[in-house]
Amino acid sequence: MRITRRAQLTACLAATLAIFTTTLQSTAAPTDPVPVAAHPVAGSSNVKVEGSRIILGNAPAAIGSSEIEQRSGSAELVPVRFAAATSAVVVSYAAGTPDGSSAEIYVRAWAKDKWTEWTPAKAGTPTALPAAGDRVQLRIIVSAPPAGGSPWVGDVQVQPTDRADPSRMSVQAAPLKSRVFATREGLVGGTTANGHVIVNRDHFVALPSRRGLSAKGTGTYSVKVCTASRCAFEPVWDVGPWNTKDDYWNPSAIREMWKDLPQGRPEAQAAYQDGYNGGKDQFGRTVANPAGIDLADGTFWDALALTNNAWVDVTYLWTGDGGRGTVSITSGYLNVRNSPNSAGAVVGMAGKSAQATVECQTTGSSVTGSQGTSNVWLRVHPGMYVAKAYVAAGTFAAC
Repeated sequence: MRITRRAQLTACLAATLAIFTTTLQSTAAPTDPVPVAAHPVAGSSNVKVEGSRIILGNAPAAIGSSEIEQRSGSAELVPVRFAAATSAVVVSYAAGTPDGSSAEIYVRAWAKDKWTEWTPAKAGTPTALPAAGDRVQLRIIVSAPPAGGSPWVGDVQVQPTDRADPSRMSVQAAPLKSRVFATREGLVGGTTANGHVIVNRDHFVALPSRRGLSAKGTGTYSVKVCTASRCAFEPVWDVGPWNTKDDYWNPSAIREMWKDLPQGRPEAQAAYQDGYNGGKDQFGRTVANPAGIDLADGTFWDALALTNNAWVDVTYLWTGDGGRGTVSITSGYLNVRNSPNSAGAVVGMAGKSAQATVECQTTGSSVTGSQGTSNVWLRVHPGMYVAKAYVAAGTFAAC
C-alpha cells in the first residue's frame, strides 16, 4: 500500500504529540511532591526491599567506632531531579520503629559538581540544603537493638520548597581544618557504620556524625589528617568516637547537637577537658578521652607513623571548594612522597577511594597505574606528592 506524504506527516505529528503528552504526564510541576522509588543504589548495606518499604536486614549486631552495639542498615536511594534548583526540600514518609529501634532520613544536593553534606530531614518539615541544586538524594538509616523487631521506612516523597531558613545554608570557600585528638579504632573483623568489614592495617577514619559518612567503597566524604611531618588522605567509613550526632566541623546554625560549642570543637573534647555536659557523651557515658576522630590501624600506624593516641590536624575536605582527585586503586593505599619521584621518601599515604586535595601538578618519574602511564605528579600538601597515574583527576596549574 502506498502511503501519501500527507499521511506520513499526519502519523509523524501524532507520534510527536503522543511523546510530548507522555512527557508532560511523567513530569511533576516544580512544587509537587515527587515519589522516591525504594531502589537502593550501590553502597547501601544490610537493608531489604518489600514493596515501597526499606526494611532493616538480617545482619547481626555489630560494634563500631561509637562502641554502641546495634543492628544497622543504610540505603541510598536513586537521586531525584527537579525542574529547577532549590535550596530546601520537604521530605515525607511513613516509618515503623518497633522495640526501641529508629529510622532516619538524610538528604543531600548536587551543587557545584559535587554532593553536599548529608542533612537530617524531619518528616513534613522544611530542610535547608547546604547549597542549592536541582538534584537531591535521600539516605535511609535504620537501627535497632541486638534483639527485637526491624524498623522500616516507606512511601517516601520529596518536594522543593522556599520555606526553610536560608541562614542554615553552609557556604564556605575553604575546607574547615581543626586540631583534634585522634585515637586508634582497631576492631579488625568488625563492621563499620557503612557496612565495610574492617581488615588488618585498614585505611579509613571515623567521625562522630553520619552527616559526613561515605557509602561503602566510596570516598565522597574524606579527610586529610596530618602530623608535623606526615599526612594521610582517608575516606570516612565509620561513626564515632563517643558520639553519633556531633558534626563539630559545622557552624552552630546547622550543627545537629551541642550548638553552643564553637565550630571545630568536638563535644567529647569539651566534656573531657571542661566537664561540658557533665563530662558525658550523648549516651550518658563518662568521656575517658577527648577524641574527635578514630583512625583505622593502617592510617594510624603506617600512614601517620603514630605509636600512641595524639593530637592531629584534620581537614574536612567536603566542607569547601578546591582542587580534588580520587585515589583509584583496587586495595590498600597509595604512597605520598616528599618529591615527584618514585624514589622519594614516603611521608604519608592515601587510602582506596579517598579524595585528595590537589594544589598543583608537576612532572617527575614515569609511573604506570590505574589511569595509564604518566610522568605527572600532583602536589597534595606542601612538600608532598602522589603519582597521577593512580589518581582520577583533571588538569591543574603547574607548580
